[in-house]
Amino acid sequence: MNTPVSTSSSATAKPLPRIALLATGGTIAGAAPDAANTAGYRAGVIGVAQLLAAVPGLDAIAQIEAEQVASIDSKDMPLALWTTLAQRVNALLASDDIDGVVITHGTDTLEETAYLLHLAVKSTKPVVMTAAMRPATALSADGPLNLLNAVTLAASSAAAGQGVLVAFNNRIHCARDVTKTSTYAVDAFQSPEIGVLGWVQDARVEFQRRALRPHTVDSLLTADMPWPSVEIVSSYAGVSRVAVDALVAAGVRGIVVAGTGNGSIHATLQEALTEATARGVAVVRASRVGSGHVMHNGAANDDALGFVSAGTLNPYKARVLLALALAAGIRERGELQRVFDTY
Repeated sequence: MNTPVSTSSSATAKPLPRIALLATGGTIAGAAPDAANTAGYRAGVIGVAQLLAAVPGLDAIAQIEAEQVASIDSKDMPLALWTTLAQRVNALLASDDIDGVVITHGTDTLEETAYLLHLAVKSTKPVVMTAAMRPATALSADGPLNLLNAVTLAASSAAAGQGVLVAFNNRIHCARDVTKTSTYAVDAFQSPEIGVLGWVQDARVEFQRRALRPHTVDSLLTADMPWPSVEIVSSYAGVSRVAVDALVAAGVRGIVVAGTGNGSIHATLQEALTEATARGVAVVRASRVGSGHVMHNGAANDDALGFVSAGTLNPYKARVLLALALAAGIRERGELQRVFDTY
C-alpha cells in the first residue's frame, strides 16, 4: 500500500467532509500511446496522486486521504482483493476521522465488487464506486468528471444509509441493480427494470428513490472468511453436461446457471445439475437475458429439482451472493432461497 496522499482546502467556516479514496486500477487509471487510442491501453498504470491532480476543485468538496490499494485490470480481480477491500472499507468507516469512502475501479467487474461491498460493508456512511470507459490519456476522458461526482456524492449527507452506490455518467446507481451494458459507451452502466437512484451534477446530488432490500448494516453476510468455489455455466442450444460434470468432480460448492429466458435450462444440462444437487452442490438458476427476473418454480420446478431462483440478480451477482451464503454456513436449499429472496 502506498503512502497516503492528502488534498485539503484552505480553512473554511464549516469543516469539509473527510473522504477516503481507495484506488484499485482499471481504465480510469489507464494509459495509451496517444490521445485517440481508447482501446489499446494498459489499465491501472496511473497512480492515485495523478488521478487526483486531473480533477480541479476536489479540495473544495472534501478533504481526501488517498490510498493505492491495487493497480490491476479489473478483469483480473482476485477474491483475496475483495476481502481486502471489504476489510479496509469497514476499518476506515469505523473511524471518526472518515466520513465516507470512494473507490476507483475497472468497469469489467465493478458491478460484482459493488454488490459484494453492498452486503459486506457494515456502516451507514457513504461508499461510492466509480470508473471510466476511456483511459486517462484519452481525448475527452470520462474519468475525471466521474471521480468529481463520486467524491461529491460521498460527501453528501443524502448518500448516508443508501448502501454502496455507483456514480457514473452523472447517474447514481444502487450496487444491487447496476450492470455494464456497453463495451464502449460512456453511459455503459445501467440499472435495468428498476432504474437509477438519482443523479449528481454540478455539485448537486438528488435521489429519486431508495434501495429497499437489506444491505450494509442490515446484511448478515460478511467477506471475512475463505471463499468457497462457486462457478457459472450457461444454457444454450446443444449444450452438453461436460462442464457441470467437470466442476462437480473438481469439488465446487456451488454452480450458478445462466439460463435462457426465465432461467430455463436445456434438458441435458438440467439432468446434470439435478445430479449435482444430489451430491451436495448448491445450484442457482439465473438468466442470461440481461433484465427481468427468474421466477421461483417458474421455468423449472425448483422445489422438486433442488434448485434456487436468483430472482432479479444476474448470474455474476448471483455467484457473489451464493458464495457469501455458503461461506456463512448456509447450505440447505430452503435457507438459500430465503437469502436470495432477502438480498
